[in-house]
Amino acid sequence: MSDWTEKYRPTTLSEVRGNNKARDKLEEWAETWDEHRKSVIVHGSPGVGKTSAAHALAGDMGWPVMELNASDSRGADVIERIAGEAAKSGTLTGGEAGRRLVILDEADNFHGNADYGGSREVTRVVKDANQPIVLVANEFYDMSQSLRNACETIEFRDVSKRSIVPVLRDICRREGVEFEEEALAKIAESTSGDLRSAVNDLQAVAEETERLTVEDVVTSERDTTEGIFDFLDDLIKEKDAEGALRASYDVDETPDELLNWIEDNVPKDYAGAELADAYEFLSNADRWLGRVRATQDYSYWRYATDNMTAGVAASRRGSKGGWTRYNPPSYWSKLGRTKGTRNTRDAIAERIAEREGASVATVRREILPFLSAMTHHCRNRDLTVRMAAAYDLDEAEVSFITGSGKDTNKVESIVADADELKTEQAVEHSGNAFFEAEASSEDTTEQRESDAEGEQTQAGSAAADSAATDEPDGDQSGLSDFM
Repeated sequence: MSDWTEKYRPTTLSEVRGNNKARDKLEEWAETWDEHRKSVIVHGSPGVGKTSAAHALAGDMGWPVMELNASDSRGADVIERIAGEAAKSGTLTGGEAGRRLVILDEADNFHGNADYGGSREVTRVVKDANQPIVLVANEFYDMSQSLRNACETIEFRDVSKRSIVPVLRDICRREGVEFEEEALAKIAESTSGDLRSAVNDLQAVAEETERLTVEDVVTSERDTTEGIFDFLDDLIKEKDAEGALRASYDVDETPDELLNWIEDNVPKDYAGAELADAYEFLSNADRWLGRVRATQDYSYWRYATDNMTAGVAASRRGSKGGWTRYNPPSYWSKLGRTKGTRNTRDAIAERIAEREGASVATVRREILPFLSAMTHHCRNRDLTVRMAAAYDLDEAEVSFITGSGKDTNKVESIVADADELKTEQAVEHSGNAFFEAEASSEDTTEQRESDAEGEQTQAGSAAADSAATDEPDGDQSGLSDFM
């Protein structure tokens, strides 16, 4: 049986389900490309139709497709091929108007130095491209700021249950599969907005039954869940090193996910020296996974898997009887609980980084804790108002930094005052509301000369301004009132 996700992939944008606004925006980008000539980043969760939409767009526009994958090929190879396709012009190999569409899938897998400047080179290519480029990414903020700024951005959201069910129903009818409507609804609900996973789950269940029922779907989910727990029993209690390694081949988990499962559950049965040895092997596995993340060379996965399976099984001292309650990794629970908070943090950090000429990582690590300490619970109200105005913060973002409730009158009034301050203070050279309004350029010069007395000369101030202009990474002017 052929892969249904490929067999029923949309061939036109009108067939793309669940992201009508994003689909229309992508179509508008393509139709007006000759006017703006910018690349576009299409981002969102896995399985929501990003790559399918890009291919469907090419079909609608009559453009041939050149598709590359940042995870399969690395650095210079990918960049050279992108540059070659993006630089071509003319009508010999192109479609309508001599265009071809370059699709760079998993574009968020370029990580600066790990690709030996790959992200920087891709940014240069998209800025100079003579052909339309679509960069497809799962994690928007894993891409460099300069690359994001050089492109238009379109977000594809998770596909709703009511959009997934008609797709599953249509596939069942085309494949001649009898079904209960409740079974399709159950599949759509369990896949959490991932249309591709929903189609895969439908095919997996349909292959095992003549008529699709809710019980079939529930049983399939239970079997998938039991798989990882059976593996943990084999690894921790029963099988030898070779057996544990072979058992891992049947587990539908990535090495990163598998490591989290083993790390959290092995202490429930191991103790003392055997636990120390097991953790040594898990530490080695984590090092190999770190090398995968750094180089995107997935051949290293096998070394990580060897350590976390055969190594952990070999660490066992004696037999392990009885039943043990294994649980999902606490790491996953923590990520789920903190996802909203991390998104808020990253949005604030991105805005501050752009203003201050710093990296997002530096803002998260150094500047945000500084702002938080200085405006704790909005106690320095004037300072908090200036901060909110400078970085255009809303109630939730002010609450995040200061630790105050976002629905309190205090936070709401601070944001309201910040909006007024932004309107009043459009001071040249500031670009934000941290500076006091200055009546005129003459008053500005006089005030600076006065303030500089005992601290620095006017020439020194001009030199500092020049240095800030030449070296934006060192510009801390937006934080001057905190010092």
